Amino acid sequence: MIKYLIGAAGIAAGLLATSGAMAEDVIRHKTPNSTFPIARAVEVQADKTTVYVSGAVPPRVNESADKNSIEAYGDTKTQTVSVLTSIEKTLADLGLKMGDVVKMQVFLVGDPAKEGTMDFAGFMEGYTQFFGTEEQPNLPARSVFQVAGLANPGYLVEIEVIAVRP
Repeated sequence: MIKYLIGAAGIAAGLLATSGAMAEDVIRHKTPNSTFPIARAVEVQADKTTVYVSGAVPPRVNESADKNSIEAYGDTKTQTVSVLTSIEKTLADLGLKMGDVVKMQVFLVGDPAKEGTMDFAGFMEGYTQFFGTEEQPNLPARSVFQVAGLANPGYLVEIEVIAVRP
């Protein structure tokens, strides 16, 4: 009985010593035989704090263009970069980084310049500036959807993320 109690106390002490947030708290599963910059799956330990960031839309990049036009916000790549920059700032305000993002949902409107189909290549050009880089290799689980429209007819991109506090 005493041996069991000492063993249990040792295990409890060990658990307390490792209870701080560490890289092992988030496990990112890569897609086998793929270099595509998303995680196949992401595991987060139950005792971690998750932060749900509302959908972000692009700011105007051309103040002289009609505020309801694509020209006011830019093409898909430009909008993706500005939206991810906005998310990066929101995360920083909360003490987080892009590497803390574990899940991303992307909503793309069909681009009239691309016959109404979403500009996935343009999105990826913007996305890969923030994820899967040497400076920031952590990849989120991610979904991309083509949607009929967003809150402003000039928006081609809206992105929401879930991050885990380290």
